[in-house]
Amino acid sequence: MSASRHLSSVSLSARSPQSTTVIADSAMDTAMDNNQAVERRRTAQASRPPMEVLSQLPALVLLERIPVPTLAILQDGTIVFANTAFADMVGRDADQVVALRFHDIFHGALETESVLSVVDGLANMVVELAHKDGSTVRALMSRSALRRADDAIALATFQDLTEELWSNEH
Repeated sequence: MSASRHLSSVSLSARSPQSTTVIADSAMDTAMDNNQAVERRRTAQASRPPMEVLSQLPALVLLERIPVPTLAILQDGTIVFANTAFADMVGRDADQVVALRFHDIFHGALETESVLSVVDGLANMVVELAHKDGSTVRALMSRSALRRADDAIALATFQDLTEELWSNEH
């Protein structure tokens, strides 16, 4: 309906100065229709229960958004996920971290050991991580969030303690 009003007002635009008002009114009707449609969508989404919103949030989106350094590692040492917080902690971009291997980042980990065993053994301990600039980052590493015996991936979070430990030593 507003499209037909818009077309008729365009044909009037060459004939009368009032036609500008008709065109503007028609455009405003369309804009208001669009705004109302947007508001309806927002209202419908806002009315969803919070647990439903959380249950539909993809895990990788959530892991990326949390401000806690998080890393996912496979049994063979492949780093499959690093969020921005982890990448910042070791002075790299997330893509650069994922291109590395477990032993490239974790100081003192023997390559002959099972990566998941090392992660499990270092849970809730301070680990030393390699920063891009060559310095060492000392961080408290959590237990893996994935704890079943048959899990082929470890997902751990970190708390950077470098500055705190450095100031306590000096």
